[in-house]
Amino acid sequence: MADRAKIVFDLDGTYVHLKASGGATQVESGNDFWARLPERAELGEGRLLWAAAQVRDSADWEMHPQGDEVVYLLSGAIDLAVLAGDAERTVTLRPNSACIVPRGVWHRFIVQKPANVLSITPSLGTQRRPVEAKRQGR
Repeated sequence: MADRAKIVFDLDGTYVHLKASGGATQVESGNDFWARLPERAELGEGRLLWAAAQVRDSADWEMHPQGDEVVYLLSGAIDLAVLAGDAERTVTLRPNSACIVPRGVWHRFIVQKPANVLSITPSLGTQRRPVEAKRQGR
């Protein structure tokens, strides 16, 4: 285990990089984590595991061109909005339910009740765009 790694840590502020080789390492997050991710060559393969409180709707749509994302709702209530062409549809998630967001599908959270979400997502390639841009093809 790396010197900086903690045996017990909070996933809300730390990602876990699940390496393709089978290893797992802690990765500190921050406000610019996703913007700086392309600079992090060591995270190029594998998946990121994270958990976070969701208290408001997502401000951005996101999409993962490198692979599917697993979303698991630990507590609360959210609707997962997905775009299928120009149509938006929602998938309801309640505690202990999960879904797989396929590669290349734009999605976001709509919070019905403050929630805690756990997700496993591809390390690189995540794209984001503001919610209001969904109909503008950006």
